[in-house]
Amino acid sequence: MTPLQPVILGDMPSLSKLYVNAAAQAARRRLLGTHDSSVLPLESHEVRGVTVDVANLTAYQHLLGETASDVLPAGFIHALAFPLAISVMNRDDFPLPLLGMLHLRNSVEQRAPLLFTDALDITARVENLRGHRAGTQVDVVAEVRVAGTQDVCWRGISTYLAKGVFLPGVDKPSSAPVRRDFKAPDPTGVWQLGVDAGRAYAAVSGDFNPIHLSVLSAKALGMRRSIAHGMYLASRALADVGSVRGDSFTWDVDFDAPVFLPCRVALEISSDQGGSGTWKRSDFVAWNPRSGRCHFSGSVAAL
Repeated sequence: MTPLQPVILGDMPSLSKLYVNAAAQAARRRLLGTHDSSVLPLESHEVRGVTVDVANLTAYQHLLGETASDVLPAGFIHALAFPLAISVMNRDDFPLPLLGMLHLRNSVEQRAPLLFTDALDITARVENLRGHRAGTQVDVVAEVRVAGTQDVCWRGISTYLAKGVFLPGVDKPSSAPVRRDFKAPDPTGVWQLGVDAGRAYAAVSGDFNPIHLSVLSAKALGMRRSIAHGMYLASRALADVGSVRGDSFTWDVDFDAPVFLPCRVALEISSDQGGSGTWKRSDFVAWNPRSGRCHFSGSVAAL
């Protein structure tokens, strides 16, 4: 679906205000009844001339283990575009509840490097509303260009699930996907994540979703403990792949099970060299070393 007309915003939206509005919207829906529309907003949201705060970029690089560089990490660009994506899902005509949505998958194309000195035009839209065995899922598409140009340098598709929400006219899959058997390999690394990991990532990404911040705020949204941000985990795995990935690559992540904080996460990264000895692809998988349960898996591949 192609948006009919972009909604141009003067500034990047405030995530804290968006989450407050989402809570108020959820309360209204509980009082007035659930949203029964199966139509997504036709408009995209856009902010032009976005600039990067160098101190924030440095803090991000330090937290995630990215090498200090003028090139913006792909995960940092996701965080930069994230408030705009949330603003589309926070619209009154968006049919799914924002709070409590689960992040199922993320797919990024880093087509060309973006520098911290670049002013950026960022757009976001929603598409592909479809059924899931546990509710309804939707894709949120964000695109980033150098300001005033037409070529997309970074494109990300985030798939979210509204668990327990079944909209009229949205077909539920006839069968559940076959879950692959997972046998934990030998780890190449182990992360020790403290109870404050969610708050630390929120400080550099601006994503203060309550499910990531504390036990109390997570329990208020139905979680037994706070959970790590999916994009913190995925971005840290990307950082562990390292500079071998170059400036143009695809980055795909599937999230299987939440990472409850505090915890230890085991990680295995394997790389594929082409016939010429050049890097082609790295695969990664992370799991709970105590239970053996897979948390997420993905790949980084050369474009």
